[in-house]
Amino acid sequence: MTLEQTLSRIKGADPAIYETAIAQWDSLAKPLGSLGSLETAIARIAAVTGTPAVSLKKRRLVVLCADNGVICQGVSQSDESVTRAVTAALGEGTSTVNYMARQAACEVLPVDLGVKDFPAHPGVLSRRVRNGTADISAGPAMGRTECVQAIQTGIALARQAKEEGVEILLTGEMGIGNTTTSCAVASVLLDKDPGQLVGRGAGLSDAGLVRKTAAIRRAISINAPDPADPLDVMHKVGGLDLAGLCGLCLGGALAGLPVLLDGFISCVAALCAVRLCPKAGEALLASHLSAEPGARLVLEALGLTGFLQAGLRLGEGTGAVAALPLLDVALAVYRSGHTFGTMGLAPYTPQ
Repeated sequence: MTLEQTLSRIKGADPAIYETAIAQWDSLAKPLGSLGSLETAIARIAAVTGTPAVSLKKRRLVVLCADNGVICQGVSQSDESVTRAVTAALGEGTSTVNYMARQAACEVLPVDLGVKDFPAHPGVLSRRVRNGTADISAGPAMGRTECVQAIQTGIALARQAKEEGVEILLTGEMGIGNTTTSCAVASVLLDKDPGQLVGRGAGLSDAGLVRKTAAIRRAISINAPDPADPLDVMHKVGGLDLAGLCGLCLGGALAGLPVLLDGFISCVAALCAVRLCPKAGEALLASHLSAEPGARLVLEALGLTGFLQAGLRLGEGTGAVAALPLLDVALAVYRSGHTFGTMGLAPYTPQ
């Protein structure tokens, strides 16, 4: 199936189911809307899955791993060896998000889309498109066909998750230099100067931040990506992880799976998905507001609000995993049956 055919099959969430879920919330013995965005999140999950009987028992974090050639411009304090090491640790269950995920009863699936010089490794699913991307400040990151292949890989991973009974997908990534590519993509799609969005990533010096901003401006100038064509933007100034995450968002929407986004990088990928297919946005949930400067602008463009505002900026899907317990406790209330009727009280009404 072509990407265009896939996009045409995404129908969006069921508004009637959404209203049914909101009515369920409103019947409970508490002030109307008093659990705020948690109520909305459960209702959105109901609408995208097509049933008000929400279940989140089987959850999977997909961590897409790839390297970015732009790091040769000094945009990060680390090199590709860190991507390789963390990808291996993800497969071994010893990276930061693995410890968090075990507490949240969430499976972690690391996927190699293009970690530079990375051999097959136990626990890491190999779906390599190319051996890292090129330096975006000197030319396109990858070919358009390679970008589509990475997107299709993400769609396939979402479809496989659905077939295996997964009830909520979480997005994660690993790739040194990917805050640079994400900032470049967001700058184009939002028509903003990179200086408004760029951050220090894993911890850049002042001089490094200047280099990073300059590299992004050069990339946009040299490649001239078309903001009306998300594929053109991704293949010219993006990364394999971004394209794969875009595919996960599209695939989740197609499969009727809610997608819980991580931070800035995941949300930029989600913005690409929504620009390709607006209805895909109905499957998306934001876990947190990343500390990256551009994160708020991207969330606003998506029309989403993160549950957590804790200054998180680690990546790997850690913010998405951290938000899972909030959905769990909200779901416990949603299912409780603790209504005004059972208490013999008159319900709240809108005033």
